[in-house]
Amino acid sequence: MAVMFERLSEDPNYVLIAAKQDDVLVGFCMGIVCQTLYGSCSPFMVIEDFVVDKEYRRRGIGTALMSAAEGHAIRKGCSQVIFVTENDRNDAHGFYADQGYSPDAHKGFKKQLSGQQASALDCHSAALHGNQ
Repeated sequence: MAVMFERLSEDPNYVLIAAKQDDVLVGFCMGIVCQTLYGSCSPFMVIEDFVVDKEYRRRGIGTALMSAAEGHAIRKGCSQVIFVTENDRNDAHGFYADQGYSPDAHKGFKKQLSGQQASALDCHSAALHGNQ
């Protein structure tokens, strides 16, 4: 994980935001700025790994993390912020709605890939880009 963290922290399309209290990591959020060729071709941010330790919830930490991610998205010229959350995370759904996110804006789809499928996709991608 440390190697991946270092790699992502050096990528200008990623923002890694940590919330600490008394030198203890209590929350984390990762944002990825993505480009698009659709519509106005404005970039957008995808939020991943948004988590606040259960013992520190309802103290404004999640709001601060989301605000920091949105601020970064605005500075990068993003037109919107999107993310996916699990259907059974009702506590999180209320938080996101309170932050101004609409669960009815779009319909999301998700497919888990096994290691074998992911490897096949990596090989296919490499072949498309002439990296075989």
